[in-house]
Amino acid sequence: MITDRTELTRELLTVLRELSGLRPATPVTRSWVPWDADVMAVDIDDHAVEIRVVALTLPLEPVLRDAASALAPSLNDSSWRDTRLRLVVTDVDRGALDSLHVPGDADHTNGS
Repeated sequence: MITDRTELTRELLTVLRELSGLRPATPVTRSWVPWDADVMAVDIDDHAVEIRVVALTLPLEPVLRDAASALAPSLNDSSWRDTRLRLVVTDVDRGALDSLHVPGDADHTNGS
């Protein structure tokens, strides 16, 4: 059983990195950092486990549902098994929008 926040963070990131459609939302840095910057996407407290993600594919609902199902076993095997898991989509990768292109549609954004 996982009882340490750092260990749970590592476990959740390992699972998240194996999923298609999402990646940890981390700040862009211009320099190399001597630690795993992806840990900045995970917050764990007594009430919630929050993971901020960037969507790489759409639609969001099935991607988030699959992610929650994949992450649940890590929480269930931890001291946070009764804690709420919250996935927060902070951004959508431009490549995800390409999947929405409908043949024959004008190639522009709404309002332009």
